[in-house]
Order: sequence, then structure tokens, then C-alpha cells
Amino acid sequence: MKEYQTDKLRNIALVGHQGAGKTSLAEAMLFNTGATNRLGSVMEGTTVSDYDDDEKARGLSLSTSLIPCEFEDHKINVLDAPGYTDFVAEAIAAVRVSDGLLVVIDAVAGVEVGTELAWGYADRYGLPRFVVVNKMDRENARFEATMENLRANLPAVNFVPLQLPVGAQHDFKGVIDLVAMKMRTGAGEKPEDIPADMADEVEEARLAVIEAAAENDEALLEKYFADETLTDAEILAGLNAGIMGGAVVPVFVTASTANTGIKPLMEAILKHLPGPEARGAVEADGAAGPETLEPSDAGPLAAYVFKTESDRFVGTLTYFRLFSGMMSSDTRYFNATKQEEVRIGSMEVRRGNEPQPVKVLHAGDIGAVAKLSNTHTGDTICDKDHPLQITSPDYPTPVYAVAVHPRTQADSTKMGATLTSLCANDPTLRWRYETATKETIVEGMGDMHIQVNIKRAERFGTNLDTSVPKVPYRETITKVNAAQYRHKKQTGGAGQFAEVHLRVEPRERDEGFEYANEVFGGAISQSFIPSIEKGIKQVMDQGVIAGYPVVDIRAVVYDGKEHPVDSKDIAFQIAGREVFKLAIQGANPVLLEPIMRVEVIVPDTNMGDVLGDLNTRRARVQGMDTQGNKSTVSALVPLAEMQRYANDLRSFTQGRGVYSMEFDHYEPVPSHLQQEIVEASKREAEE
Repeated sequence: MKEYQTDKLRNIALVGHQGAGKTSLAEAMLFNTGATNRLGSVMEGTTVSDYDDDEKARGLSLSTSLIPCEFEDHKINVLDAPGYTDFVAEAIAAVRVSDGLLVVIDAVAGVEVGTELAWGYADRYGLPRFVVVNKMDRENARFEATMENLRANLPAVNFVPLQLPVGAQHDFKGVIDLVAMKMRTGAGEKPEDIPADMADEVEEARLAVIEAAAENDEALLEKYFADETLTDAEILAGLNAGIMGGAVVPVFVTASTANTGIKPLMEAILKHLPGPEARGAVEADGAAGPETLEPSDAGPLAAYVFKTESDRFVGTLTYFRLFSGMMSSDTRYFNATKQEEVRIGSMEVRRGNEPQPVKVLHAGDIGAVAKLSNTHTGDTICDKDHPLQITSPDYPTPVYAVAVHPRTQADSTKMGATLTSLCANDPTLRWRYETATKETIVEGMGDMHIQVNIKRAERFGTNLDTSVPKVPYRETITKVNAAQYRHKKQTGGAGQFAEVHLRVEPRERDEGFEYANEVFGGAISQSFIPSIEKGIKQVMDQGVIAGYPVVDIRAVVYDGKEHPVDSKDIAFQIAGREVFKLAIQGANPVLLEPIMRVEVIVPDTNMGDVLGDLNTRRARVQGMDTQGNKSTVSALVPLAEMQRYANDLRSFTQGRGVYSMEFDHYEPVPSHLQQEIVEASKREAEE
């Protein structure tokens, strides 16, 4: 692949709901630039973009693919982002390194939850965007109905069709360019005259385009009012001002699998969406404070790592965008995030899974490098004498968890390193060891997100099984109680003897454990006091009533006895352990459960369903709010009731509901539920 200067680049992300045809659109772009000699199929697993085995098997994108298209002496770096909400981190990262977006929607389905999420990402970064109405060759595809759906379901902006479809459904032939006033059939190779029977419709749509262009420039507006016309160059200038400012969103039509309307769309990308220079500067954190980075080769190097993936054959692949400066192969640079030097070997521009070697990348370009040590998603590569860090996006908190279990001892040995590697590649994937339940927990955005990563672990030689995690309950007491225990063991020689009197007292939540000694007169030697505490802590880790850790308690040794020969450390450990159990059992012990702060965002029409469902989960609603056609519910809900909420919410909102969840506090389990949990714990222990 040849070298492209900054002014010849476009970085465009394809975003939207799964199934809207983003991957097929990228495939058609490649085909029309001669990069491939046939159109690949998502269903047949033959696309350039979906090269992963899981993607082929499932028939949908699971990660962002880089698809560079060389077109009219430019390079369009197309980032094909997944639309399935479990893989939201991939879409956010793609938006972060793009200069413009194509929001792809299905001509029949219209605006869906993935469309709305993508729109929110675009707003977050202030990106100019197109709406691409794809699959215009589908049965029941109606352009007018899709436009109504757009205006009803997305924020109030001026959606301006720059194309009209010629024909529809199974007879979709091509598009009419409302700026050039020509028809383009098929892929859009040659301009043709507009059909006479569409003259009135075209004239009305053309007028809307001119008005949209005029509204974004005072001089053009004055000329329009005076002459009621604008030149094509003036229309282009006015539209671009509106697109860059976010006031105008152009609408285009395609049928990617039929290869219709593709070249006019690619031409529009070059005409209407900005390159790195037009998008302007970005902010970075420098050694002396914030710095403004212009997209120029002359600027300091700032390469932001937006994606890392592990390949069985290549190793780690690191994808980056050059926000400033230029980068060369076989050169040493500096990872400012990790504060260590890195060596860039052979750089690539990857087309799906196919490497295209390059020697130099210029400011604004996107590239990749293999086997880059200790560099992960979110890191910034720069010059050592000018350290810089690009701010990473805010990723959502994981909401779905599974417990993972290694199948063999060999898997157990490799599990930690494998999970750490997977999580380093994905900001929405986390793992931890839960001491309360003695389980390894993996957290992600949904069931598919977790299962895809379990499959990836398997491909790298670590076989894991999953289960629903146990709830990390805690045990505590609600009243003061005292108990005593004598440990006496005679085995023929020196025996064991210890007697401990212990009082337990409840403490406030999160105050932790406190140990105190009130023994007077030498009833227990000072050297044995730590032994009693050691025994108590053994019980605190193991639990008393249901096997969960004991918290927020004060244990006071106030009396006891010892033997001059038989008393020893182990005897007082055992006595401390057993007297603590007795004291706890008489202090009205209770289970504490984690309470999560949950925020659910759903369409207004689903508000009643959400509230009804939350009530069945013992939720306490804290507040409700409505913005536009979306409603937000804030509630405190026990974690035990939220284990599989992601699946349930997706089901009864048809995928349009999203939620976030974070730990808030612990509180007592209702008594009728506590008994069930205790009995279940006993049965498990017996088994």
C-alpha cells in the first residue's frame, strides 16, 4: 500500500445496530475500489471484515476491523464497528479515533437501540456524520417512512437527503444525486439523466438541500433570498459548514449486498466529511500540563492505542491512530502510559486480517504493529523526550458476571495470565478473585461478551467452564453476647489445655473487626492473647452460619484459664476458634447482602414493564426522570436479584433498554430469605 499524506486521509467509523449491514457496506467499498474481486457474504463467512472464527460462526461482528479503501487518490480508513451492545467498547474505541461517522440503519427496521447508542457516541465527541439507509432492496423498504422514523426517534437535527432512491424493494436501481442532479445506477459508475416521472419529487428535494446549505452561511442566505438559487460550489460549502457544526445530517441510500449506491456514497465521504486536518487539534497531557496537538507531521509524536488483540499466529497486534507527528518502522519510541521504551518493528496497515506493510505513517493515519511489548488499549506512544498521553474514553462498567472454573490443573496454572491478557485488550472485561465465595469472577457486558472471551481463552490453551456466581454475602451480629469454651486434650504425654471467655459486640457497618483484651490478674498469659486472635480470624474467613466472612464485629477476651504445662499456642488457637463460634451463634447473627445502585434507561413505552420487574426484584426506586422519549429509573437492588438482569432487560425491551450497576452498600437479608440461604449452604457443604 502506498504512502498517504494527511490531506489525503479520511477516518470513518461504520456504526449502528447489529444487522444493519455495516460489514456488507465495507465489503462493497472494498470491491468497488478493486481491493477484492468479489463481494464477500456475512452469512457465508467470506467477508474481509469478519475474519475471526467466532464472527464467521455467529454471522455478526464481534470486534472493530480496519478496512482501508484506496479511492480517488485518497485512503479511507473504514472502521467497521460491531453493533451488538455487548461489544460496546469496540464501537466507542472506533468512534474515538474517527473524524466522521456513517450511522447505518436498516431501511425496514429504522432506528434501533444500536442506532441510538451510536448517536450518543457521536454527540459525545462532536463528530460530523451521515445517515446511510441501507438494504433499500429489502421487501417493505420505504424511504419516506424511514425518514419519518429518523426524525421521530433521533435528536432534533436537520436530516437532509442528498440522494433519492430510484425504485425500491426488489426493484431498487440506484440513486439520484441532489447536488449534481444526476442519476447513478448500480454501484454508481456513470451519471445518467433523471427520469421524467421523478422530476417533481426531485425538484422538491433539491430545494430542501439548497435551503439547508443557505441556512448555515449568512452570505449564502442573503443570496438565496435575493436569487432563490445557489451554485453547486456554494451548496457544497453551505452543506459542509452545517455538517461540521452538527446542524445538518445528510442522508444517503444504499443496498450493499446488491452493490448499489456505493461509489456515490464514497464520493460524498471525500466531499462532505472532514479529514484529520479539517477535524482540528486534540488535547493531550504533557509533562508540563495540557497540550494542544495539531494533526501535522511536524508536531510531536502522539500515537493512541485504541485496540489490541491476540492472534494465535502473529501474537499481539496493536492498532493505533497518529493524532500528531509521523512514525517509521524499525524505530524506538516511548510508551508514556507504561513509562518504558518500546521498539516498533514492521508497521502495517491491516485490511481485516491481511497485513499491508508500510515504512512510514503520517499524522492522522491508522496503523498496526505486531508483538509490541507491554502495550495495551488506551496507551500512548510518543517520543521519549516529549512524553504525551491522549485521554482514553469513558467505558461503561461491566454488568454481567460469571464464575469461571479451570477444567484441569494445567488450566488452573494458566488461568490468571490468560484472563489478565484478555482484560488488557478489552476495557469492559474484568476479572477478580472473590474471597467470600472462593470463586474467580469474570465480568463483562453480557452473556455473549463473556462466552466469546471464554472461547478465546480456549484457543490459547486455557479451558474454562462457567457458572452463575455465588452472591458474596457477609455475616455479622446484631447484639452483644458472651460465651466460654474449654479445650482439653490428653494424649499420654504433654496434653493441650486452654479456656477462653469471649464477648462479641456488633459494630457499625464497614467499621471492620476489632480485637480487645480485658484479662486481668494473669488468668491468660500475654503470650497467648495473639493465639486466640489467630483462631478467631480463621473463623471469620470461613463464617459461622452459612460459610461467608464475618464482618463488623468486636471480639473481647475478658477471662480464661491456662495450665502451666499443657497450655500452648495451638490450644489457645482452637479455644479462640470454638468460643468465637459459640458467641456468634448466640448474638442473633444475620447475613448481609450487597446492594447495587442501578440506573436503567428505556423508551417511555417500557417504563411500566421496568418498574413492575424491579418490584419483583426487591428494588427500592430512588428516582425517575424523562428526557425526550427516554425514561431513566434509579434504584437500589440486591445483587442476588440482578445476576441475569442483562438478558431479562434485553428481552422485555426488545434490546432497547440499557443499564449500569455499581456496588453501593451491604444490608441485612430479609429473615425469610436468610433461612433459605443458610439451608442451601449447609446442603452444599454436605455434598
